[in-house]
Amino acid sequence: MAYQYIVAVIVSLLGLVFLYKRITNRAKASSSVFGEENCVELTGDGEVDVGSRTDIIIVGAGVAGAALAYTLGKDGRRVRVIERDLNEPDRIVGELLQPGGYLKLIELGLEDCVEQIDAQRVYGYALFKDGKNTKLSYPLENFRSDVAGRSFHNGRFIQRMRHKAATLPNVSLEQGSVTSLIEEKGTIKGIQYKTKGGEEFTAYAPLTIVCDGGFSNLRRALCDPKVDVPSCFVGLILENCELPHANHGHVILADPSPILFYPISSTEVRCLVDVPGQKVPSVSNGEMAHYLKTMVAPQIPPELYTAFITAVNKGNIRTMTNRSMPAAPLPTPGALLMGDAFNMRHPLTGGGMTVALSDIVLLRDLLRPLHNLHDASALSRYLESFYTLRKPVASTINTLAGALYKVFSVSPDAAMEEMREACFDYLSLGGSFSTGPISLLSGLNPHPVSLVLHFFSVAIYGVGRLLLPFPSPARIWTGVRLISGASGIIFPIIRAEGIRQMFFPATVPAYYRAPPVD
Repeated sequence: MAYQYIVAVIVSLLGLVFLYKRITNRAKASSSVFGEENCVELTGDGEVDVGSRTDIIIVGAGVAGAALAYTLGKDGRRVRVIERDLNEPDRIVGELLQPGGYLKLIELGLEDCVEQIDAQRVYGYALFKDGKNTKLSYPLENFRSDVAGRSFHNGRFIQRMRHKAATLPNVSLEQGSVTSLIEEKGTIKGIQYKTKGGEEFTAYAPLTIVCDGGFSNLRRALCDPKVDVPSCFVGLILENCELPHANHGHVILADPSPILFYPISSTEVRCLVDVPGQKVPSVSNGEMAHYLKTMVAPQIPPELYTAFITAVNKGNIRTMTNRSMPAAPLPTPGALLMGDAFNMRHPLTGGGMTVALSDIVLLRDLLRPLHNLHDASALSRYLESFYTLRKPVASTINTLAGALYKVFSVSPDAAMEEMREACFDYLSLGGSFSTGPISLLSGLNPHPVSLVLHFFSVAIYGVGRLLLPFPSPARIWTGVRLISGASGIIFPIIRAEGIRQMFFPATVPAYYRAPPVD
């Protein structure tokens, strides 16, 4: 009896040893198939959780990150998104999507994300200067009826896109703060991040796309950032008031710089007051309220005056810095920069989301032929074409934003004041004089040559006004300085964007890069 008991124990032990080896071998086989990039490691206590394979990690789930997650997930990629805060954002910019950006939403299948958030259609702009105003309508005649600009609460729009991305079974959204990129021998392998509770994790994927916004703490590893802060925005919300021109953005050419109004819901109008420089009056001690009431309020349209003063008295005054940064990528195997982390322009023209969505359409099309993303070096070399192919559209919108901000701002130079007046009057002429520039602004026709032609047409128009009916030496000299000043505005911006890539992208070798062979 004891003999039978001992044999049973020995057989049981042998069975357990055999089962242990089977499990160990299977785990090793799984590790060899998927590699380290498929592991999520809890570095705090060494616990390892081996999950499903991730193709692409996206850092950030703002406009760019959320739209990218849905787009790549819809194409079958396994996407993992790490976002610092998944609660609804509360921002005072990113609230106006140009018609060109809406067309990109349609291409991405995200047009329904501007529904059910009380978004308002925008059909153009109204310009105000010295008691005069002119209306500039988007050229939408050749598009389907729903194509127009959209204005909304930024956070509502982002949440709609996040929720849509999360409906895809191969897309996961997690809350966490990415602290660093994981680099091995010059290749980005993944990220390290912390959860809200302070736990540290690492995540691996063949491609990491950084979209963590204008204050990115990761961009320095992937680009050469030259950030400029030309001004700040002071934001207010006006309630239950009607704009002079319904469903239009309003730009007041004020002193010292522009003031913007546009609807963000059926009952709210956003007001953004531009303050040049990096310092604004203090909100806490009442200096800001005094500035808005005494310096700004007298310059806004009478129809908005009462609602503006009421908003100031209410006290919910927000400020933010306006940043511009030309794209200067450092191509790095295993990683890519997108959105405001990669490229920024002055928000005066509302072109940021259009650039980001255009970039996403381009990246989607470049990645579609690729089934294997694991050859980081070959993928990086191929994706250098992304930086070249995006240039004509992105640089046109960037250059227009920077140039218009400088032209619309008050200058102590009489020649530049003449340029400012000429710009308003040129756009007021109507026809192609307004349709061409508004096509550029709307993202419907973002061609760099058209931008330069219209910009210098304004300058020449200004010179012509100076010389007629009879030129004088003083007027001729002012005209010379006007042309010189216009050149001094636009050419430095174009140079920073890259003349060759902007105007002659087909001469750049990366333009012709073919997908790597799987």
